[in-house]
Amino acid sequence: MSKPTTLSSEDFFPSICCLSEDSADYPKRLCDLSDPPRKLFYIGNIALLRQPMLAIVGARRASRAGLLYAQHFAAGLGLAGYHIVSGLAYGIDSAAHRSILDLDGPSKTIAVCGNGLDRVYPSEHQALAKEIAKEGLLISEYPPGIGPKGFHFPRRNRIIAALSLGTVVIEAAQRSGSLITAYLSSHLGREVFVVPGPISSPLYAGSHRLIQDGAKLISGVEDVLSELPSARFH
Repeated sequence: MSKPTTLSSEDFFPSICCLSEDSADYPKRLCDLSDPPRKLFYIGNIALLRQPMLAIVGARRASRAGLLYAQHFAAGLGLAGYHIVSGLAYGIDSAAHRSILDLDGPSKTIAVCGNGLDRVYPSEHQALAKEIAKEGLLISEYPPGIGPKGFHFPRRNRIIAALSLGTVVIEAAQRSGSLITAYLSSHLGREVFVVPGPISSPLYAGSHRLIQDGAKLISGVEDVLSELPSARFH
């Protein structure tokens, strides 16, 4: 695990805010969890959490095709009225975040982090995190001063799953954190959508297992939209 970048007070022009579980702005979808975070720390527009959103998750070491799929689905779902949630990781996560930022439209992106928001992990995503903070939302259940730990990321994934109306999985290997998000999403009664790939590719071993377990195979944005209510920003 690489060392996270710690930010000075000047790095983010907004301050880190805190939202408690009893606040009117606390996202009710998190209450579907057996262990919802008691507090959420955030930078950006917290009102986004009251609007329809979908998660896009997948491989950190994604193929070129996988990155293009992430960009395609993020842009298409954003144009259809959904904000996009992901985990600020390498690969599929960052491609999905950047695709929404590049749209420069009403759809926004939300990054759920596995550490305090006074630092960025991975450190190479400092510029991306700043842009998300400015245009969308960074959130974490971990207070400032808490660095990334391995066990933080499965817990982060439960927040991604609960916030979203559904999860789109792109390139998930047999042992992938994306599978955790997908199974949590299914357990919470959310939709799970999976992009299939070559049966010979280890990047898709977990994806194909999800399909065998009942996730919806998708080949385009319309396959996702057909299973969901129409989204409108407000």
